[in-house]
Amino acid sequence: MIENRISAARHCLARVGADLLLVSNLSNIRYLTGFTGSEALLVISPNDGWFLTDSRYTSQAGAEVTGAKVIEFSNRMETLVKVLLDAGGAKVAFEAGFTSVSVYQELCKQVPGIEFVPADPELIALRTLKDADELQILERVAAIASQSLLSILGEVRPGAVESDVAWALEVAMRNAGAEGKSFDFIVASGVRGALPHGKASDKRIAAGELITIDYGALYRGYCSDETVTVCLGEPDAQQREVYETVRVAQSLAIEAAKPGMVFKDLDAIARDYIKSKGYGKYFGHGLGHGIGLDIHEHPTASPKSGTVIQEGMVFTVEPGIYIPGWGGVRIEDSVVMEADGCRLITKVPKQLLVL
Repeated sequence: MIENRISAARHCLARVGADLLLVSNLSNIRYLTGFTGSEALLVISPNDGWFLTDSRYTSQAGAEVTGAKVIEFSNRMETLVKVLLDAGGAKVAFEAGFTSVSVYQELCKQVPGIEFVPADPELIALRTLKDADELQILERVAAIASQSLLSILGEVRPGAVESDVAWALEVAMRNAGAEGKSFDFIVASGVRGALPHGKASDKRIAAGELITIDYGALYRGYCSDETVTVCLGEPDAQQREVYETVRVAQSLAIEAAKPGMVFKDLDAIARDYIKSKGYGKYFGHGLGHGIGLDIHEHPTASPKSGTVIQEGMVFTVEPGIYIPGWGGVRIEDSVVMEADGCRLITKVPKQLLVL
């Protein structure tokens, strides 16, 4: 499968009219070669490949890397320049959005005869549609996370500290086989629920509060992402109304999604429903995002996204309502787009859980 990915990357060269492809984003390098370390560069030509790393990872790269010759460096820039010159390319495609200005300027200084052209859209497209191996991993990591959350809901009780709930969830994920967490968990109770990215704090959870828990596991390099909002005790009328508004908006979007649809139209389905219930100004972020080796990757579901939904995409559907001084609700599932509609890969039921 890795060999197929390298081959697909080589097709990028022809499309951008370049002789060489320089990859520096570690997520893209892992996708293309299988390397799991933290220091690497990859150069690909139509017929060859060179994988650059330092002495810490030479042996690891020898065992993991497929499709490229492993070269150890002591000076990253010096070795990269030598590989580019030896490969003989006049035009190099690179990740402009991932390369710092200083690195780009130094490359232009070191190899003035080489032209550098952006290849970001091409590399993004490579990872947008998940293959069978990726889907299997994504389903596994989502299952680990969902099962772990259900196993620790007993920790969500009056007086519990948000950060302690987050820690219990992380431990449960580790015990279930996760490599770690895919991001810093959000545990936002009561008025803190109005913070879309309210990371777990030292606040104590009180009876009668809504608690939003946004969490994800990491497994074989791939991320999961799911959000559950629960209520500690019987919810009042407004809590039920806000929750049900978000739940229906999410359900409508998931049911409507299909290949060929444009993401901004999918976003509008959830957004328009929330607006019709009088809460439109409280839903500010996009409907969702792609997941994979990165927690946020292409595609994006937002009011401005013209990306067409395709079979094989994996993305989140996560509408929310955030009312300052009151609290908030977000409900998020991760889905894989299939020919006949979305299939959930996250597993926690989205009916309101009353603890």
